[in-house]
Amino acid sequence: MAQSIADLQAEIRACRLCAERFAATHTAHSPRPVVWFGPSPRILIAGQAPGLRVHGSGRPFTDPSGDRLRDWLGIDEEIFYDLARVAVVPAAFCFPGYNAKGSDLPPPTICRRTWHDPVSAALGPVPLKVLVGGYAHKSHLGTSDPVTHVVQNWRAHAPAIFPLPHASWRNNAWIKRNAWFETDLLPALRSQVKSVLGRDG
Repeated sequence: MAQSIADLQAEIRACRLCAERFAATHTAHSPRPVVWFGPSPRILIAGQAPGLRVHGSGRPFTDPSGDRLRDWLGIDEEIFYDLARVAVVPAAFCFPGYNAKGSDLPPPTICRRTWHDPVSAALGPVPLKVLVGGYAHKSHLGTSDPVTHVVQNWRAHAPAIFPLPHASWRNNAWIKRNAWFETDLLPALRSQVKSVLGRDG
């Protein structure tokens, strides 16, 4: 039997498995799991890990990448943060920190190993999964292929799964080089989002 959503949320929020790891980073921060899912969502957003701004806010995608992702999906903040409709389950629930050069550290694999199966069981089947970035591609599709290759082959997974690049503004050049992303993939994604949410027009 799947664990109750409330109990699972409480357990993840109390998780301190990576406390020593985070204390040893350049940011020397404490764990703050950002838990954002409810029962029976219509859309699952699978990403990498919270950034520093999300670590502070306690809500996923409260940053420029979130604005871009919501634009890609064709939904506003009200819908995006509605737990009855959208769940956000990253590769790691906590901000992993920065290294001495100020670069993002990778999400600790222990988070996925510990929590993803219980979360998946608690959520049940989700009509649409949106996989944002290489970590999500590997976790949900079992592939370590380059992000461009995976996203180019989005039709092999649609309409139930859409692999995307990371929504960071650092990918502006990538988007310009790959015009098909905006002309072909995004219209199909937005159409599927409307379909699973039961929205007209």
